[in-house]
Amino acid sequence: MKPSARQAVDELHRMGIRTFLVTGDNAGAAQRTAEQVGIDDVIAGVLPAEKVAIIDNVRSSGAGVAMVGDGINDGPALASADLGIAIGRGTDVAIGAADIVLVRDDLTAVALALQLASATRRTMRTNLAWAFGYNLAALPLAAAGLLNPLIAGAAMALSSFFVVSNSLRLQNFARIDR
Repeated sequence: MKPSARQAVDELHRMGIRTFLVTGDNAGAAQRTAEQVGIDDVIAGVLPAEKVAIIDNVRSSGAGVAMVGDGINDGPALASADLGIAIGRGTDVAIGAADIVLVRDDLTAVALALQLASATRRTMRTNLAWAFGYNLAALPLAAAGLLNPLIAGAAMALSSFFVVSNSLRLQNFARIDR
């Protein structure tokens, strides 16, 4: 068990994410590990194809599925999940099948990656809303001759400045404990 596992699971639970321990290990070892890290849902003794079936079953309930793994047996499940996250020191199979590869051997990076992805999505939506809003409002006015071209150009420059500045805020991204 990785030293950061308990903290990572606690962080995921604070984010409202349900966690499962799905492993090929025996039930006793899996249950002990789950108790140590705070995971309630344990499925042990499964083969790689069964991991994929479990992911498909969870997904069929309408939930998105992220899978974290580092072994050869995790490859099919990492590829099958909506989001596959491999630990950087894992096997080549796991790294090749994952969508995200964590370069740190610290599981708290999983929550950080999910928070950064969420912040990036919010930023993209804000930028798109701003850009489309500007274009929907200013372009018809400019095309109809109701908006001075200098004002339209300045407004477009301000719109571009806003979009770039809003995106640059992601450089200062810091995990917000929730």
